[in-house]
Amino acid sequence: MAKKSIIAREVKRKKLVAKYADLRKKLKEAGDYEALDKLPRNALPVRLHNRCQLTGRPKGYMRKFGLCRVKFREMALDGKIPGITKSSW
Repeated sequence: MAKKSIIAREVKRKKLVAKYADLRKKLKEAGDYEALDKLPRNALPVRLHNRCQLTGRPKGYMRKFGLCRVKFREMALDGKIPGITKSSW
């Protein structure tokens, strides 16, 4: 599991991105790049990093489910993810 501080940092960044999304869009359309420079750096959507919702693990992330591969497999085998079954042929 990732450190709590790293997970908290990502949550904080998500809030900042959501807060400044409309303003960023308006400034881009207006072409006001000086005002864009003055916005907080962490308000950039590029600075977000996909992490597992349960553990905060940054690698092996599956976008469709919002989980890392480890937790996805555990939940799928327990039957907690509807429509997912272990393949066999």
